[in-house]
Amino acid sequence: MTVNPTISLETELTSPIIKAPELLAPAGTWECAKAAVENGADAIYFGLEKFNARMRAHNFTEADLPELMAFLHRRGVKGYVTLNTLIFTSELGSVESYLRSIIAAGVDAAIVQDVGLCRLIRHLSPDFPIHGSTQMTVTSGAGVEFAKSLGCDLVVLARECSIAEIRKIQKQIGDRQISLPLEVFVHGALCVAYSGQCLTSESLGGRSANRGECAQACRMPYEMIVDGQPMDLGDRRYLLSPQDLAGLAVLPELIEAGVVSLKIEGRLKHPEYVASVTQVYRQAIDRVVQGLENQVSAGDRYQLEMAFSRGLYTGWLDGIDNQALVHARFGKKRGVYLGEITEIRDGRDKQVVLRLQSPLKAGDGVVFDAGKPADREEGGRVYAVESLGKNSGKDTLVTFGRRDVDLRRVRVGDRLWKTNDPELDKQLRQTYTSEKILFQRPIEIEIHGEVGQTLTAIARDGQGNIAQVDSAMMLEEANNKPLTTERLTEQLGRLGNTPFRLGTLHNHLQGAAMLPVSELNRIRRELVEQLDILRSSPNRWQLNSHSYTDLLPKSESSPEIAPQAIVLVRNLEQLEAVLTTDIATIYCEFEDPTSYRTAVEMARQSANAPSIWVAPPRITKPNENYILKQVRSSNADGYLIRNYDHLQFFAEERIIADFSFNIANPLTANYFKQSFPLERLTASYDLSIHQLESLLKKCPPQWFEITVHQHMPMFHMEHCVFCAFLSEGTDYTNCGRPCDKHEVKLRDRTGAEHVLLADAGCRNTVFNGTAQTGAEFVQRFLELGVRHFRLEFVNESPSQVLETINRYQQLLAGKISGSKLWKDLKLQNQLGVTRGSLEE
Repeated sequence: MTVNPTISLETELTSPIIKAPELLAPAGTWECAKAAVENGADAIYFGLEKFNARMRAHNFTEADLPELMAFLHRRGVKGYVTLNTLIFTSELGSVESYLRSIIAAGVDAAIVQDVGLCRLIRHLSPDFPIHGSTQMTVTSGAGVEFAKSLGCDLVVLARECSIAEIRKIQKQIGDRQISLPLEVFVHGALCVAYSGQCLTSESLGGRSANRGECAQACRMPYEMIVDGQPMDLGDRRYLLSPQDLAGLAVLPELIEAGVVSLKIEGRLKHPEYVASVTQVYRQAIDRVVQGLENQVSAGDRYQLEMAFSRGLYTGWLDGIDNQALVHARFGKKRGVYLGEITEIRDGRDKQVVLRLQSPLKAGDGVVFDAGKPADREEGGRVYAVESLGKNSGKDTLVTFGRRDVDLRRVRVGDRLWKTNDPELDKQLRQTYTSEKILFQRPIEIEIHGEVGQTLTAIARDGQGNIAQVDSAMMLEEANNKPLTTERLTEQLGRLGNTPFRLGTLHNHLQGAAMLPVSELNRIRRELVEQLDILRSSPNRWQLNSHSYTDLLPKSESSPEIAPQAIVLVRNLEQLEAVLTTDIATIYCEFEDPTSYRTAVEMARQSANAPSIWVAPPRITKPNENYILKQVRSSNADGYLIRNYDHLQFFAEERIIADFSFNIANPLTANYFKQSFPLERLTASYDLSIHQLESLLKKCPPQWFEITVHQHMPMFHMEHCVFCAFLSEGTDYTNCGRPCDKHEVKLRDRTGAEHVLLADAGCRNTVFNGTAQTGAEFVQRFLELGVRHFRLEFVNESPSQVLETINRYQQLLAGKISGSKLWKDLKLQNQLGVTRGSLEE
């Protein structure tokens, strides 16, 4: 009796050598979802009408969920809902209802930023997967451990993490015996600021990036003011606009570093973008896991640049290079560079001559770049392309329609970019508009049986679904055409317009048996139908009847204390001035943490000997604990902590949580207060006066301190503007530290000048040049029980610091009104003041 062999249609070359990471694509619309699926995405992420970080996208609705998830699961693709915004107190009831719909619809996971929302999800369902968003600003093993403690099943690292740092994070969590999968962004637009830490849109326009309303201020032009004088940077004005991330060249290193999911940015992008980028990365990942050489072809790069490009670069994945990250010449889509105009023929025919750097053909769309991207630019469709002969090298004559382009607005030396390729777009559209299924996933089929018994076929789809079909007739002895492995493969592999292709067939038939072809076809169809039914059934997550109200803080008695001002200073001169007052608590945030020892000594030797606290930098990456040791060596009275590493490192010290923890609702506040020995919490800077009042009414008010005067920290960046534009260096090792030698401000389009400061990790913060005050709201805060009010200074002189402190102390003592202080501050400050994010 013979047993037939196994045959694999995955040839030796295509047998995976290493496990492929998930390819995660964006989907803002149904068309984008189909584009992702048909071009090989393993999962998509999408937003609903509320609570997602891309509120400008079309987004799906709750009513779409059953149909969308069934479509995705039939195709072997997972679907993740983005709930990656902060949740306000008044929204807790509606977000709970939202979560119940999402969990019941069988969504595969939620991508979450808000700490309180993570706790609510786990309270409602013990097994529904949570993915910690990049908005959580996780940059270290401590951050991963924090996400794990919240109930996260995966965490998306900050885009600023290099591959070397990802490896270190993997080692950190391995040493701590923590197992949590890591996801990284591999392609798309790069925010210049750390996600979850950008307050620019909120500060300048009342549109919170932490609420999906980013106004993209980083893509705007800025003028650099150095030591009071404008710096001539030529055509480089987009100082905060990074090139787009393209991790294609470093895919092997990312996969080797153990990243389990590679994410493409772009929920605001069109379906052609989704199709194109997904297709390129699908093919590249497959090459890497098959052990083939990973080379970025000219065709791949062309396709990515045509999809969307402000310039393509590996971002921070290869480490920090401040010169390469931001070229600063434009902040919008360009496409493929074609060359520089060498001649203009503006006669009867509209023609230009250039040395062509990339392919161009009739019908393509182009734009002329005169180095002024903020102005209206000339451009149009190409009518004809003609080489000017052998003796002219690569000189090419490009002709436009007579009314298509105004060549009077074009100059020799202008650059030409291809912005549209209709032929490529057509090919891409065909991938998701056709009724035909283009991307199929492998299934494994086993065949069992012997003569005189039924044939049993078992199919597995690699996602845990198993289908089994028995033949309706007995196997017979074969006279001349037995069911060999090759014949079974030929017949059962005819999967046509189904989501499946035959990967491996294991033939366990004993002896020479046969079945009619019609019966084999029926078996194949039934296997497909069974798998289709199994796949389209929604996930059955546990969902209980608990409520968010179970997680609200319990009331606490509030001690009767007088209201007090707490002052944060950013240099020793300001500290020296504050020490002449009766301020009882002072915070220091200096660029050089070794200066904290001096600050602590000054405070302890002063007449009033106030309590002095110091602040470590907002971001901590692997191997940066030496900075935290420098901070702690100051022996300050306490520490104003900003991130997950600080929660661990300063756990035995007196600590207060700063605004960077994004505490925006009582669930988040309760988690931090009950889980860590925090004396007070700083409320999120994303909250308006009404939202702050709602938070304070649901929590013991003594938990909080409210910042009522500050220059809002808008951008907080890994990108060092000092290094990029005041040196020729790439990072702190070779920049010469211009941040120590120059005072820099960035002047925006309105003429406002914003202060730029560096920290100990060489990260930059841009502070709003106009101070924000909550003076008019202090009385309301007092009535709600708040007693701790913070005043923050950036570059104010000692006399300005003293005058401002004096006025706020008068306000807290009831000697002047909030409206009077508002008017005084408007007059006192050259740029006036603003209510900023507190605006009603």
